[in-house]
Amino acid sequence: MRELSEQEIVRRGKKEKLEELGLDPFGHRYERSSFAKELKDKYKDVEHDEFENINDEVSVAGRIMFIRKMGKASFFSLRDKTGSIQIYISINDIGEDSYNLFKSADIGDIVGVKGKVMKTRTGEVTIKCLEYTHLVKALRPLPEKFHGLKDKEERYRRRYVDLIMNDEAMKVALMRPKIIRCIQNFLDNRGFVEVETPILTTLLTGASARPFITHHNTQDLDMYLRVALELHLKRLLVGGMESVYEIGRTFRNEGMDPQHNPEFTLMEVYQAYSDLEGMMDLTESMYQTIANEVCGKTKFNYLGHEVDLAGKWKRISMVDAIKEVTGVDFSKEMSDEEAVKLAQEHDIELEEHEKCFGHVVNLFFEKYVEETLIEPTFLYGHPIEISPLTKKNPKDPRFVDRFELFISGHECANAYTELNDPIDQLERFEAQIKERELGNDEANDIDYDFVESLEYGMPPAGGIGYGIDRLIMLFTEQPSIRDVLLFPLMKPENNNDK
Repeated sequence: MRELSEQEIVRRGKKEKLEELGLDPFGHRYERSSFAKELKDKYKDVEHDEFENINDEVSVAGRIMFIRKMGKASFFSLRDKTGSIQIYISINDIGEDSYNLFKSADIGDIVGVKGKVMKTRTGEVTIKCLEYTHLVKALRPLPEKFHGLKDKEERYRRRYVDLIMNDEAMKVALMRPKIIRCIQNFLDNRGFVEVETPILTTLLTGASARPFITHHNTQDLDMYLRVALELHLKRLLVGGMESVYEIGRTFRNEGMDPQHNPEFTLMEVYQAYSDLEGMMDLTESMYQTIANEVCGKTKFNYLGHEVDLAGKWKRISMVDAIKEVTGVDFSKEMSDEEAVKLAQEHDIELEEHEKCFGHVVNLFFEKYVEETLIEPTFLYGHPIEISPLTKKNPKDPRFVDRFELFISGHECANAYTELNDPIDQLERFEAQIKERELGNDEANDIDYDFVESLEYGMPPAGGIGYGIDRLIMLFTEQPSIRDVLLFPLMKPENNNDK
C-alpha cells in the first residue's frame, strides 16, 4: 500500500470537515442552465458597461482549474465539457459561511455556481457568483497546470487526467463521435442500412490476421474474436438487403505501433450492383464530406505530410507503381521462379509460402513503393494470392479487382469488386489452407456456409473496409492511434505504486 502525499492527507482532512458540516463530500444532482462556451460566445461582443442592463442569471457546474484568492473577494476558473469560464466570488454576495466553504476548496474540486453574467474591465466574460455549491471533493491533486501529463504512457494510461489537463485530448475525444455521425449520415442518405453482426465466430475468415482465441464453456467450443466483418455482411447481400454497412470493434492478435492497436474500430460497406470504381467514388466523396462538414477544410497535416483531400485522387495499378519506382515490370508474364529471382536481386527475403509471383509483387510494393504514396492514392490490381475474397481481373487473372487507399504512405482503406462465384470462392479457400500448411498462420479457414450462401446467388457488388481510428487520426491530425482511442491497450502497472 502506497503512502499518501502531504496534499492528499490535507484533502482527506477537508473531506472530513465537509462531513462535519453535514455536506456530502461527493455530492448530488445539480441543475445547470448553461455551459462555458455557450456563455462566452453569447456575450463576447457585449461591452462591460452594457451589463448594467442585463440581468441574465445562469447556473454552471464543473471543475475548479485555477484559484486566485484575495481576502474577501476572489476569482476562480470553472471548467465543463465545453471549456472554462471565470467566476467572481465575494463574501458580500454569498455570505461568510459560503465564502469560507469556497476558501477551503482545492483545484480539482467540482462545484456548482449560480450567478449573473458580467464582463471584467479586461474584457473577460465572467459569472458573478450569488450561490456557491460544493459538489465533489477531489482527493488527489491534479498535475501542475503548465506541464500536465508530459509522459505519453501516463497520458494514455490515465486518460481521465489527460482530458482534464489537455485541451487537445478533449477536442479529439469530442470530434471522434462527430466524424462517425457524419459517416453514418453520409451513408444513410445514400440508402445504406447500418447493421450488427457477430463478434464471436467459430471460423477465422474475412482477413489475413492472427486472431484472439476464446472458449465457450457451455458448448465446449473454441471461438475467435472477429478479425473482420466481411462474410456476414455479404450474406446480407445474398438475402437482398443490397446496401449495408457496419461500424464495429474488431480484434487482431498482432503487434502494437502508432498505426495498430489489437482492438480497433472497423467499418465495412457493401453495395450491390457496384464495383471497384463505385467504391473509389464513394470513398472520395465520403472523405471530402467529412473534411468540409466536420473540419471546415480539406488540407491536413497527417503523419508528417501536408495532404489535400480536394479534387480527384490519383488512381494507379500496383504493377505500374512498382515500375515507376524500381523499373521492374510485373505486368509481363513470368514464372514463380523468375519472380523469386527478382526478389533475391532486390534484397527481398521470402518465407516458404511467399515463393510465388503474387507474394513477390506484394513484397516489392511494401518495400519500395508504399511509403512514397503521400497524396490520396487509390492503388489497385493486387495479386490473387493475397486477395482470397476478390473477383479476378477479367483481363489478367493473376490479379484481382481490389484497391487500397494510401495517404501519407499508410493504408487507410481496402476495397474489392466482390467475388460472388461460389466455385471460385471454394478454390480460394482451399488455396488458403495450403498456405497455412506452408506456415502462413494468418491464412483463412474454409467457410462452407458462406460458400453455400453464394450458391443462392449474390449480386455483383463492391465492398470496402475502413480503419476508423486511422481515419480519425487524419481528420484530427494526430500522430498515433493511441491519441484517438480513449483507452488504448496498455500493459498492466504495479498498483502498489499508484
